[in-house]
Amino acid sequence: MSTSLDFLLKTSKNNTMNKNPQVIFYWIAPLRPYKKKSSIIIRFYLALSLILSAIVFLFGDKVILLPIWALLFIFYVLTITPPPNIENKITKFGVESDGIIWRWESLSHFYFEKRFGFHILTIVSQPPISYHLYLVVPNEEIKKHLFQILSEHLAYQEKPNKTITEKLAHWLLNLFPEDNSESSNNPPSAVAKPKPATP
Repeated sequence: MSTSLDFLLKTSKNNTMNKNPQVIFYWIAPLRPYKKKSSIIIRFYLALSLILSAIVFLFGDKVILLPIWALLFIFYVLTITPPPNIENKITKFGVESDGIIWRWESLSHFYFEKRFGFHILTIVSQPPISYHLYLVVPNEEIKKHLFQILSEHLAYQEKPNKTITEKLAHWLLNLFPEDNSESSNNPPSAVAKPKPATP
């Protein structure tokens, strides 16, 4: 397994360096953090939706039932569908993820958090828009490379100032029960190209 991964890593390094000398570092990772859920989580979503539906129904505002069940469907789809793997790049001019480029001038700072066993690199753009770019970092080695490279261009926030929406999303994630199945804790293999040595 490790031999085939090493071969893939070497081949990918050579291909990327030959194609684009502007790429400083790249890695392949899932589009979003994903943890395969058991039927317990599905039942939790269903029970929560039924309780909320009953409360809404008792108060007589039946139109709100549609968004509740639409959200249940979205959670169900995201739970059973693993995300595709995408290629993320750090170049001399900015960050590229899945073909979309953010230039260094438009970016403000970055920080790391952990979700579903993955490190999540969050890069925030300059105000007033403050767009957030979320990139999955599959392992500690890639995280160290990213920290070293990004620190040369952007400010690092050890304790980020989160918006109300982010705090609410974090609180909702903590409500979900933990799934301790062994198969869910194995992050997928990743491919990364370390920063080439400069003369």
